[in-house]
Amino acid sequence: MPAKDTVAKITKMTFEEALAELEEIIRRLEGGNTDLNDAITAYERGTALKRHCDGKLRDAQEKISRIKLDETGSATGITPEHPKEK
Repeated sequence: MPAKDTVAKITKMTFEEALAELEEIIRRLEGGNTDLNDAITAYERGTALKRHCDGKLRDAQEKISRIKLDETGSATGITPEHPKEK
């Protein structure tokens, strides 16, 4: 299991950052040039990254499912994540 500080760092990553790192870990492990201890560490980190990506995807799916179109075709049921300052 990854250390708490490692998990904390992963939770701050964007989906794209976590996915890119996960893909790199997979390439290294599939290459077979990793010793056992490094492979175990990489696998544990990869598991944490996958869990993080799954959560980000779930959040996005929930947001998408709340979007509705009104009679004019405008999106309703959504609120901006970061409202623009005027």
